[in-house]
Amino acid sequence: MSRDARSSTSSGSRSSSTFHFVAGLGSGTFGAVLLQPFDLLKTRVQQSGSRSIRSAVRDILKSPNALAAFWRGTVPSALRTGFGSAIYFTTLNTFRQQAAALTLTAQPNVHHRSSSALPKLSNTANLLSGAVARAFAGFVLMPLTVIKVRYESNLYSYRSIAGAARDIYKTGRLPGFFVGFGATAIRDAPYAGLYVVSYEQFKRRLGSLYGQDALASSSGGNSMKGSLSATINFGSGALAGATCSFISNPFDAVKTRIQLQPRDYRNMFQACRKMVAEEGVRSLYDGLALRVTRKAISSALAWTLYEELVRRAETTWGRKTSGHV
Repeated sequence: MSRDARSSTSSGSRSSSTFHFVAGLGSGTFGAVLLQPFDLLKTRVQQSGSRSIRSAVRDILKSPNALAAFWRGTVPSALRTGFGSAIYFTTLNTFRQQAAALTLTAQPNVHHRSSSALPKLSNTANLLSGAVARAFAGFVLMPLTVIKVRYESNLYSYRSIAGAARDIYKTGRLPGFFVGFGATAIRDAPYAGLYVVSYEQFKRRLGSLYGQDALASSSGGNSMKGSLSATINFGSGALAGATCSFISNPFDAVKTRIQLQPRDYRNMFQACRKMVAEEGVRSLYDGLALRVTRKAISSALAWTLYEELVRRAETTWGRKTSGHV
């Protein structure tokens, strides 16, 4: 391969990573801001097994500015979700591209015949790549996750992200920013792995409803074809998000307790035993309806926007690159 060819390939690779990072950042931030009230209510319900959605809503409505109160914690939530999505999608794409190159049965260039802009892998490869990418992104963004959860709770009265960070460091030092990481990783890694598998399977099933010819042409320039692709991705994202949220909700409930009350709930196993003993198995499904609804909508929005942004960016980049050759 010539030096110019190697340079072009390297530039294309870097640009592709940039596309995935920016697309993930944009889709994650948009979803986080739009759906913050669901996250806020879920945290309020999960912080105590005796609270219901209705009582949480009434409590928020008592605030001087009720509308703004529903978006409390939006800044840390948007930062955490936006950059978390950017890191996750970039890492996931890197893993899947590598797996596609190493796996003989993978078809990395099949995206022009489906609704997806991503490589096609086996269920096992999708499961592992999704789990590892989510665990990595979760670790990097863990300090913002802790701040976000405490912002949303009414157990703390933080006025700024800097003030929250100072209080967490004062009471728990550096480990204080990573409380609940075990429960978070156990929740997020399997969730993300199952999500990628479910998402691809739902896309395949929904795509078959339209017929192979319609699906094969869905990546074309025609707006109707693009709308078909977006519809398949949106529906698949919502179904996969709802399914995986139901499965992983107990870990989310335990994680919230640990991050809000680390002195009472010291680790995942002790917290789970304490919750079940004192409040019953039902406590592990606190906030289920809110989480399933929020995850279904956010997953559908995030993955649809992400795939469409990547597809459009790579199409534009490809045209510019071919024009300079």
